[in-house]
Amino acid sequence: MSEDTKHICISNYNYPLPDARIAKFPLSERDHSKLLLYKHGEVSEDKFYQLPEYLPKGALMVFNNTKVIQARMHFRKETGALIEVFLMEPAQPTDYELMFQTNHACAWLCMVGNLKKWKEGALRRAFEIKGHKLTLTATMDRSKVQEQAGGTNHWVNFEWDNTNVSFAEILEAVGELPIPPYLNRATEESDKKTYQTVYSKIKGSVAAPTAGLHFTDKVLEALDEHGIDREELTLHVGAGTFKPVKSHEIEGHSMHTEFIVVRRQTLEKLLKHGCRAIAVGTTSVRTLESLYYMGVKLVSDPEIAEKDLHVNQWEPYDLPHNAEGLVETDGKVITVEDAVRHLLAYLDRDGLNALHSSTQIIIAPGYTYKIVKALVTNFHQPQSTLLLLVSAFVKGDWRKIYDYALGHDFRFLSYGDSSLLIP
Repeated sequence: MSEDTKHICISNYNYPLPDARIAKFPLSERDHSKLLLYKHGEVSEDKFYQLPEYLPKGALMVFNNTKVIQARMHFRKETGALIEVFLMEPAQPTDYELMFQTNHACAWLCMVGNLKKWKEGALRRAFEIKGHKLTLTATMDRSKVQEQAGGTNHWVNFEWDNTNVSFAEILEAVGELPIPPYLNRATEESDKKTYQTVYSKIKGSVAAPTAGLHFTDKVLEALDEHGIDREELTLHVGAGTFKPVKSHEIEGHSMHTEFIVVRRQTLEKLLKHGCRAIAVGTTSVRTLESLYYMGVKLVSDPEIAEKDLHVNQWEPYDLPHNAEGLVETDGKVITVEDAVRHLLAYLDRDGLNALHSSTQIIIAPGYTYKIVKALVTNFHQPQSTLLLLVSAFVKGDWRKIYDYALGHDFRFLSYGDSSLLIP
């Protein structure tokens, strides 16, 4: 299985996407976007606000509650050069919640625009927040450069001279919300609202989990009335989500690492629902499917350290699987229920209320889904890992879906229309 998957040619996942079909702005009413319905090979369409009518009563639906941060900051050097510092990942402290609460100093791994103009020294920016004057200083530690899947990350130390102000407040005041590069436009004030899901809570992403942008409070209420059991998890979306696949075969593509948090309650709900879920968005998919492989690690070693629960890119393909796609070791098949129970036992062992880990999983044709049985997702870029994920889910039938969308005036990418996929 792994060799076939690793040798997939990304050029086989190309399709013509005219610029006019890329939605540059969202609709004025989120839930009035079009909804493509793919069920057991048949394609039709409706409006998104009708989504609850197409879901089985009593099903579990899982949402990613991450919130996009205003991660892009600009500093003007005395020479006049403009330097962009794009926050990618907290470095000190590494915990997102603690990071945003800091009130004097912190450090981030950042991408730096116009780097050649910032050869040495500090960047400074003076401003005022709620009547508090302060100066934000940024210095780069050039000994801590990291090569990541999303690009080169630089360690940047931030300090400010007013302890009445948190780093979260600084970002709200001077940070800019990053929108996808393919929109080819500047961020507008309206994006601060429209590029967040209505249920976003946990700050940390530099890109929105866009499948969730269609949901409104009214649709969420309709889901509740329909008997849908809603749960949330957190995966902080990194800039690597936009990284194109440049290698001929996907084996040459490095997936980005993303950080996840899954509460005990969500794991318990999964068990209650037979470890079957409807995923809202590819980020929820990657989190849910990673849970199985984290549980597999715990079956093999119940004393494993938290950092070792991380799911590597090719791990799901390199392990021995049976015909149903479940890991089999020493003649024992590890079921999804086994894996989730071991995750709960791990939380019990360490007295935790939530699982904190990370994943680098790539889901592509050849992968067998373990937990996700239906998927709400937008329409993705040609030759992208997200399109591979969709193809794996619909067992290679992605062209039928995308041909229909292109032929029926669907809008594409982050601010575009939606689909419900039930293979």
